[in-house]
Amino acid sequence: MSLLGFIMLLLVAAIAGSLGQALAGYSRGGCVISMLVGFIGAFVGLWLARQLGLPEILVLTIDGEPFPVVWAIIGSALFAGVLGLLARQRAYR
Repeated sequence: MSLLGFIMLLLVAAIAGSLGQALAGYSRGGCVISMLVGFIGAFVGLWLARQLGLPEILVLTIDGEPFPVVWAIIGSALFAGVLGLLARQRAYR
């Protein structure tokens, strides 16, 4: 993977992560955290889609690497929601 392809993949993951965090209503951190949430969301969303037998929607191929945008956003929202619940429980203790 080239440097430009890696940077583009990071950019798409950051956008997907920030959209997922906005949908979940939990946003902690900046751009790097959004990238991490986007990548983890892509794995979670794609795994969930495969388990349910759902098709991959809006897959971007960046430098030969597929990135499922819709499932990344959905997975990011789920992951950010879980993080928000865990952070809220810790705040009450």
